[in-house]
Amino acid sequence: MKIKKEQLNKIKEQQNKLNDLLNKIGILEANKHGLLHEMAGVNQDIEEFKNVLEKEYGAVNINLEDGTYTEIKELNAGSDGESETEAAVAHV
Repeated sequence: MKIKKEQLNKIKEQQNKLNDLLNKIGILEANKHGLLHEMAGVNQDIEEFKNVLEKEYGAVNINLEDGTYTEIKELNAGSDGESETEAAVAHV
């Protein structure tokens, strides 16, 4: 016994589409993996350059539009007695 030829063709067509999609997903995931590694490298470069800038200018917020900066002020001492500093964030 066999299924109808049209039914078999439909099953094969569906399987081919599924296999094609799975292949494309695999390629996308591989590309995603590479891009995530690249992003990690860029983030590391950013942190290293922040340290260079902080050594030169101290803790500052930098306006990315015109390059002006403002010093980051110390906040009140926390409950453990240590002072807290505002997060250095680049403002646009």
